[in-house]
Amino acid sequence: MSRLFLLPLAFSLASATAHAQAGTSGCVLPDSVAIRGNKRVTTEKIRADAGLTPGDSLNYRVLQRTLRNLFATGAFDDVQASCDVSSGRSILTLSVVERPQLKGFTIKGAKVISEGTLRGKVELVMNRALDPAAVQGTVQRMDSMYQAKGYYLAKITPVVDTTGGDAHVTFNIDEGRHLAISGVDVKGNTELKDDQIVGVMKVKPEAFWFWRKGEFDDEKFQGDLSERIPKLYEQHGLIDAQIVKDTLLVDHSNGKGMLQVTVDEGKRYKVGTMEIIGNHHFTTDDLMRYFPFQARVPTITQRIKGVLGHKDRDVGSFDQTAWDDATTAVRNAYSNEGYIYAQVRPVVERSTRDSTPVVNLRWEIDEKTPATVNRIEILGNDYTNESCIREQLVILPGDVFNQDRLIRSYQNIQNLNFFESPLPPPDTKPANDQGDVDIIFRMKEKRTGSINFGASVGQGTGVGGFIGLTQPNLFGACKSASLQWQFGQFINDFQLSYTDPSVKQSRISATVTAYHTQSRYTIADLGQSTSSGGSLQFGFPVRGSPFTRFFVSYGGEAVKFSGGLASRDTTINQGYNFRSTLGFTLTHDNRIDLPFASAGSERSITAQFNGGPLGGTASFQRYTTELRNYTTLGTLGGQAPGSQPMKLILGLTARAGMVFGNDGPFFFSQSFSLGGTQYGEQLRGYQEFSITPQGYVGTTNSNATRASFGNAFFTSTVELGLRFNQMLYTDVFYDAGNIWNKPSEFDPTRLFRGVGVGVAIVTPLGPLGLDYAYGLDRVDEFGNKKPAWQLHFKLGQLF
Repeated sequence: MSRLFLLPLAFSLASATAHAQAGTSGCVLPDSVAIRGNKRVTTEKIRADAGLTPGDSLNYRVLQRTLRNLFATGAFDDVQASCDVSSGRSILTLSVVERPQLKGFTIKGAKVISEGTLRGKVELVMNRALDPAAVQGTVQRMDSMYQAKGYYLAKITPVVDTTGGDAHVTFNIDEGRHLAISGVDVKGNTELKDDQIVGVMKVKPEAFWFWRKGEFDDEKFQGDLSERIPKLYEQHGLIDAQIVKDTLLVDHSNGKGMLQVTVDEGKRYKVGTMEIIGNHHFTTDDLMRYFPFQARVPTITQRIKGVLGHKDRDVGSFDQTAWDDATTAVRNAYSNEGYIYAQVRPVVERSTRDSTPVVNLRWEIDEKTPATVNRIEILGNDYTNESCIREQLVILPGDVFNQDRLIRSYQNIQNLNFFESPLPPPDTKPANDQGDVDIIFRMKEKRTGSINFGASVGQGTGVGGFIGLTQPNLFGACKSASLQWQFGQFINDFQLSYTDPSVKQSRISATVTAYHTQSRYTIADLGQSTSSGGSLQFGFPVRGSPFTRFFVSYGGEAVKFSGGLASRDTTINQGYNFRSTLGFTLTHDNRIDLPFASAGSERSITAQFNGGPLGGTASFQRYTTELRNYTTLGTLGGQAPGSQPMKLILGLTARAGMVFGNDGPFFFSQSFSLGGTQYGEQLRGYQEFSITPQGYVGTTNSNATRASFGNAFFTSTVELGLRFNQMLYTDVFYDAGNIWNKPSEFDPTRLFRGVGVGVAIVTPLGPLGLDYAYGLDRVDEFGNKKPAWQLHFKLGQLF
């Protein structure tokens, strides 16, 4: 804008200069400088910024500098200079038009990007003169944000309202629609096909399916160019491949875009020689087990693709990803042996063999000295005793450092569920000049005790309520105590238990349990039962296996029945019948991420001996076993510090049991029942007690006969679950199982099946579970197939 004034001012000065040369002074030496038009900016400040005083000699350059100084203040929209000569005196007049003062701004129409995020891009200074360049800069920054989100059609229009003399800016945003990629044009590729390259990209062209919208995201596209496409080429031996050009062509008329990616593939390298130098702790044969290119044989899938004409990676080609993974595995192997300072340098040398490009590979190893654990620090445990936490460690001071055992210790502490999850990863730091290390575990306590009360409903329990008091970390010593009372239409159950995981600071655990139960299930030929009992159990560690324990227990139970056959047959003892039990259990449990395990396994076998020399009114033996295995198939998210990923989990469970001897008519609970989720063994998709040794009985209605129970059972479950966190889990499952009168009747080809979906959540008032299952082998009263859905709802300690 200032240039528009320079020309007339130049003419004015030239005229004034000519006039002075003719004998009159004009404005070459003005007698005074006048300021006009200013309201907010003081005259003194304008004169100071202009740098002119009366009597100064003026010329073109001086006046140009004066105007530039005034415009540079950002306070004026217009500045004009004029010269008035009267009565032999000359007056230089500077006429200014002030910019309005900014009092605020508003953003309208923002949906895709939050208004708060957009405000962070506004660089306008309040209560200062409004700068049009700053407004335009803000528009450009907002537009860049929308383009990064794929909204290339977004329009941002600033509107300045100067009503009342001050300025208020409104940024009106028309976001338009998301730019859709209609296609990806790959140029320069001969080794890999277009669909292979597009297949690894996160930005894909739109397609028929509703989930393939083709939405463009600049951040994902940059990841495609810098990571995913180069990685694909590296996996196929094209380690020199480069992306030389990328272009986004936008058609604003229809909101479509076309991506053009130009590649220079380079040569395809095969694997040449392999060499390992510097290794002493591991033999070369030991380390060669990690080498991924030994005797590589085409898989069945690769052979089928070859027959169909699909060009997959050459089985002899170098794979950079596999090489990097192998190098990491070697480093981990050294870390697990205490060589945490060992350096494994992967070397890839390009060469030619018989005119074929090859890479000669080498691991250059500097083992250094193994590290010993100097000390282990535990920080942040304000309530939990340190000795309780140290019981979870499988790596101790004085041990040679082992990465696997460090991770296992970390998982064991997290499994306590006493601390906020996820725990920060353990830190290691040098302890001395000999290379020893200190390990630091940091944690933050969370509330662990709970008082639960409320209502419950479910098959087998009917409508009722529950009251519970649980403290899994009593006195901060990892001791647990619980008191549970559940009452309802079909059950009245009171239970008290106490567990000390380290009796007198030893590795022996102890559990005391007492209970009183009034079962309101109607056992048709016996009536309803009342049982009271208790048990004492001791657990012992197994040498050489930190995850294995051996338990010995003794329990006693008194049971009596009311109503039914017990009240009609005088030969049946109507008082209490006593059961005396000696039990042995061997368990191995290395699961992690409890209560919803994501990896590891649990294996247990239990033997109970009743009666005989132990006394009591029944003599029998009961054996049960359980196998649980979990593995994580994939993860989603969790990259941000302090976050935890969602995990896709595959779980396999199998349970079996058998009873030998005679448990009598009163201890039917020691036999097995099947169906539902509340009583006995779980089989979803069926009612309680509905699976009997005689087959499916669909009219139990939470009542059972003695014939509902068997002396052998088998169940299995396959589940595919999504673990959101320690509080929420959902899954799809397949159950199968059956019961038999005696173990010799076991038939794995005759199992009742159920499929369904479930969700489990841990709430402050207790755990809650909901399963909706389809019983595939249900029949009607005539024996005809009649599969049906069954809802299983669990609340309180039942879950």
